[in-house]
Amino acid sequence: MPKALVSREGGADIVNIAQVFERSGTLEVSLADSGIESPEDWAGKKVGNWGFGNEFELTAAISKFGVENVELIGQDFTMNALLNGEIDASEAMIYNEYAQVLEAINPDTGELYQPEDLNVIDFNDIGTAMLQDAVWVNAEWIAEAGNEDIAVRFLTASFQGWIHCLDEFDDCVDIVLDNGSTLPAGHQEWQLNEILALIFPATNGIGVMNTDLWDQTVEIATAEIPDLQGVNVSDDAYRTDLAEKAIANLSGSDTDGDGYSRRDIVLEEGGE
Repeated sequence: MPKALVSREGGADIVNIAQVFERSGTLEVSLADSGIESPEDWAGKKVGNWGFGNEFELTAAISKFGVENVELIGQDFTMNALLNGEIDASEAMIYNEYAQVLEAINPDTGELYQPEDLNVIDFNDIGTAMLQDAVWVNAEWIAEAGNEDIAVRFLTASFQGWIHCLDEFDDCVDIVLDNGSTLPAGHQEWQLNEILALIFPATNGIGVMNTDLWDQTVEIATAEIPDLQGVNVSDDAYRTDLAEKAIANLSGSDTDGDGYSRRDIVLEEGGE
């Protein structure tokens, strides 16, 4: 979301037509013996992040909790720097990099890392989470005759796919594996389990913006991102009518996923 808002401010006339993820999947993960149990504990530590706009939940937390003397370290999209002791905390998505740690061998035990071997700060819990994956369109394109209908049909199909995965979890994993996944089955099961938890339950139905979380995202973005500081993000940055029409097309389907709960996924070394 923050990258898209920066692009809009830079002249890209894009509009969010479906906010698919209702929650942030971003974590800051450290080893339990690091003593990092809260944002204040980042003081004096090497704290990793990916940059490219992914750091703003972290920098907002540093500001919110008044943390001083934090050394922000650029990291790659693995957990190697954390596991090798190069950094004290690592940015991770709950559906990917966090699982990478749980699929690795803890040299102290000779067994896979367990959740109790780690300390996890979830930005949803500390109030600096920002909205993430959504469907955006070019405003000029969506204004052309017939394109709203195309968008609604696309959203209907996309939403129907996610709803299918609520009931047919194993089938959805198999579809991905059968179409050339470079990640093994166990990791893909973890990913789907956690992705569904970012989408469902959906407050207003899948894809329909939660305005409270939009406001929180904009508040953080306009405070933390230099290109957005002092910017008034206009209300036309998103619309809900197309997602609402898509939901209407799925009458009788579980479009809010209120009953979704995570499965217990047993991870193996390397995600097999």
